[in-house]
Amino acid sequence: MQTRIRGLPAALNGSGRYKFKDPQSTVDYLVIGGGVVGLAIARRLAQQFPTKSTFLVERHTSAGQEISGRNSEVIHAGLYYPNHSLKTKLCLRGRTLLYDYCITNNIPYRKTGKLVVAQDHQRPYIQTLHEKAKSLGVWPPRASSEDITHPVVPTRLLQRDEAHELEPSLSKKIVAALLSPETGIVDSHALMESFERDIGETEGGALVYSTKVVRVDPQVGSSQAEGVSSTEAAGAGWVVQTVTGEEEESDAMLARTLINASGLAGPMVLNSMLPHEKRISMYFAKGSYASYHGHGVSDVKHLIYPCPGTGRTLHGFQSLGTHLTLDLQNNVRFGPDIDWLSPPELVTNGDGTEQADSEFWTHYLVPDASRLRDMHEAVAEYLEDITLEGLQPDYCGIRPKLVGPEGGFQDFVFRTDYPHTFCSNVGRGDAQHKGTNPMITLMGIESPGLTASLAIAEMVVENMLRDKEGHE
Repeated sequence: MQTRIRGLPAALNGSGRYKFKDPQSTVDYLVIGGGVVGLAIARRLAQQFPTKSTFLVERHTSAGQEISGRNSEVIHAGLYYPNHSLKTKLCLRGRTLLYDYCITNNIPYRKTGKLVVAQDHQRPYIQTLHEKAKSLGVWPPRASSEDITHPVVPTRLLQRDEAHELEPSLSKKIVAALLSPETGIVDSHALMESFERDIGETEGGALVYSTKVVRVDPQVGSSQAEGVSSTEAAGAGWVVQTVTGEEEESDAMLARTLINASGLAGPMVLNSMLPHEKRISMYFAKGSYASYHGHGVSDVKHLIYPCPGTGRTLHGFQSLGTHLTLDLQNNVRFGPDIDWLSPPELVTNGDGTEQADSEFWTHYLVPDASRLRDMHEAVAEYLEDITLEGLQPDYCGIRPKLVGPEGGFQDFVFRTDYPHTFCSNVGRGDAQHKGTNPMITLMGIESPGLTASLAIAEMVVENMLRDKEGHE
């Protein structure tokens, strides 16, 4: 009997350790989270609003220590998700922006192409995927005049002989494949380092590492923080408390606009302000990777993906399957598989405080050999000559899921809240601040988040802040 997988509806500062503090300083834009998405957003904010201050706070000592540094480093073409989903739109736009950025900034990358391989009973899946790709006839907004002269997601169906000619190591059971020539790989660490340099070169951008956010409070004009002109929206925004390094005491600042891109902790800030029955649970899906040295992968040139287990619908998969990826040195690795983790139960004390181990997943990041036999069986379905002995544990990552194993397709979530939403005592004098000073929370930013990172930044800054909120 399968164990029921729990979600974790934990809230920031659930223990009540940190009490409210008046802010001692102010910042125009505060980004929480130093993964590739947070860095991309902070970079665009600092470049587009050079007279404003943009701070990024990250709890680790360097960028990309969680999701962004523990993935396949694949630039996805945009094959898999519903046509009108944010995942598809942002993947398509992000793919173009990312390739262009890599070329302009000398970021190591390679357009390897990808084969989605099929056994006889899986032919209908790749045929449907091919038809779906052809149906994507309109480029996302802001596409260049050069882009729109090419197919949005070019694909080609291959029969057995052509697939085996491209990749001779494929299993005899593989009778067809779908070629995606726009798929590639990128050095994600070099990419994030480049984003850091871009931010450092701006007038108002700053990166603050080893600093964790411990409490966030909405505030509507009730105080005036240092540096905030009385003629502006004095005191309106989000009072954010942070702790740096091993310090005991927190510091408080007023963020006029707050961008929460904290990945695996995404819902926790929001949950700290929501009633318990409206909280958002996070689900945790571990993925293990294995390096490979041995027979059965001679001169592989493409990424090779199996058909995912789609469940009830075409898009209802929770993993793309244990696939073959390459790094830029042509080393072969397999992964990720998927292993759902159940967090310890959240305990509510008599005084309303909570005990929640929101960091439980960090204990699962040490790779071990326990998954290798299952990974070998999965990969042998399309590469029959690989050996179990050639697999070695490499690294693990955790995907931030908003639904559990039976949840079906879940899109990226971009949620906007305002201080007055959570402040029941907003007076007439504060009415001018309603609908201003947004907090944008990004949730469920798993694959294709790396590919989409620059497009996510474009959407947040241009669509959500400049166009909708009137930021200049």
